[in-house]
Amino acid sequence: MAAVSLSVSTVKPLGDRVFVKVNASEEKTAGGILLPDTAKEKPQVGEIAAVGPGRRNDDGSRQEVEVKVGDKVLYSKYAGTDIKLSGEEYVLLSEKDILAVVV
Repeated sequence: MAAVSLSVSTVKPLGDRVFVKVNASEEKTAGGILLPDTAKEKPQVGEIAAVGPGRRNDDGSRQEVEVKVGDKVLYSKYAGTDIKLSGEEYVLLSEKDILAVVV
């Protein structure tokens, strides 16, 4: 999956999409071993930065997205599109790719 680099100030997701700011990956293992960049796993936890208006139902009404801006979420490992915006890492996901809200 290729990462996209954007030079805009805001992103507004469409439909049931959400824009997630990725949390930094772990630098050390539980045993204290430093991990090189090649050994780090892709993070699966992030904070919702923006949400779309929701998907359309068959009758034309909108079904709102269940998460809101500021929620911390756990999402599928290989889901979404990686985006770099102002030096920060983001992922644009469909709502169905979110597994859980982290409390």
